[in-house]
Amino acid sequence: MTSDAPIDARPPGGRTFFGHPRALSTLFLTEMWERFSFYGMRAILVLYLTAAVADDGLAIPETTANAVYGTYNAMVYLMALPGGWVADRLLGARRSVLWGGIVIAAGHYVMAVPARWSVFAGMALIVLGTGLLKPNISTMVGDLYDRDSPRRDAGFSIFYMGINLGGFIAPLVTGFLGEKINWHLGFGAAAIGMTFGVLQYVLGRRNLGEAGARPVDPLLGADRRRALTRIGVVVVVALAVLAALAVTGLFTVNTVVNLLTLLTVLVAIGYFARILTDREISRTERSRMKAYLWLFVFAAAFWLIYDQAGSVLNIFAADKTDRSVFGFTFPASWLQSVNPILIIIGAPLAAWLWLKLGHRVSTPMKFAVGLVLNGLSFVLMAAAARAAVGGELVSPWWLVAVYAIQVAGELSLSPVGLSATTKLAPVKYASQMMGLWFLATAVGDAIGGQVARLAGTWSESTYFLTFGLASVVLGVSAVMFTRHIRHLMAGIH
Repeated sequence: MTSDAPIDARPPGGRTFFGHPRALSTLFLTEMWERFSFYGMRAILVLYLTAAVADDGLAIPETTANAVYGTYNAMVYLMALPGGWVADRLLGARRSVLWGGIVIAAGHYVMAVPARWSVFAGMALIVLGTGLLKPNISTMVGDLYDRDSPRRDAGFSIFYMGINLGGFIAPLVTGFLGEKINWHLGFGAAAIGMTFGVLQYVLGRRNLGEAGARPVDPLLGADRRRALTRIGVVVVVALAVLAALAVTGLFTVNTVVNLLTLLTVLVAIGYFARILTDREISRTERSRMKAYLWLFVFAAAFWLIYDQAGSVLNIFAADKTDRSVFGFTFPASWLQSVNPILIIIGAPLAAWLWLKLGHRVSTPMKFAVGLVLNGLSFVLMAAAARAAVGGELVSPWWLVAVYAIQVAGELSLSPVGLSATTKLAPVKYASQMMGLWFLATAVGDAIGGQVARLAGTWSESTYFLTFGLASVVLGVSAVMFTRHIRHLMAGIH
């Protein structure tokens, strides 16, 4: 899912965007609005699923709603794999981003329909659209620069600022509309946001030059027909499975969630098995992939806890926190804006710290720090849950503190993992490795959705303390295996 556009294929000169190619503004705003729609809908999804019918919700049990949320997140990241392939072999990144944005907007508009079926149909469309847009818009940002350009990292930093800007604004808008007025109005606001993103992407296409205009490794002739046939077969098989479930009376939310969780884990296992058994990769590359497998497991464990912010922690915010300020009770989903604003503040500090420390702190050690901090955030949540026993409402500052610890952990693990992914990738699989990194999030979210079912059956303090301590123990174990993992990395820090 990467490409190296030749110099004359890059956007023409002229006006710039903070000293960068003007095309960066088009991609920045597209990503910002896409993240606005994604995080805006996600901020109110579980609250809508669990709300009483009298409050226009679906009254789905909390255990099931948490699993749906986790599986939805998993599918979004899982679809990055086929989405990158479609761009590389069939459509090109530019058209993939366009069609992805259109499908995402359609999904949000479907969710805005006040009907029980609309939420699941809309999520399915959003998953498909995000798979096309998410991996390929990042590829297009890379196409704006030479591979060794000193401005490349700065360009990506500006681009990722758009992600967090959209993530910060979205819950404030959709949360107010959804919780205070009508859930479907909140979903509609997410749809309008994505529509803005698509419109400005189309209007700004003249700035893009040839970036992402064509597939980097197009399928032609018989190969293309064969690939399309296989895609058709997969779609037919999927529909047949759904039809069989419907006929047998097994087509339920829980059944679908469980099957998709199993699929996510099996895809990850299959992907690693394929790479590690490939005879075309060298001994050194195989060793580095074994190291990457450790990092993959650590990352999946991290996201298992971290991404419960929108499910288990969101429900806690709604039910157990005192959100009254000067007589106004602010929406629980507004607390979902804490994470992105802390990332905006903390990312430059983390970048400075890692630069200052250099190779004195290895990649596995940074992962270990992320796991320990993530675990400590849940240990703190256990204290908050204990304080809320007996119907006592606790201060939302508990959650702010939890998110601050989690963000510190994310900044220790996530950007480091992205860098490690590119450095440890076998040459043959270089273009697919970013999809494999997204797959770690998918696995963590899928399993996390299942784990989060326990939050509805265990006491909250027991739940948070159990998984918080488990993450701390895993982080400490990672420290113990750091030397072994560094040996497997074969010279990569």
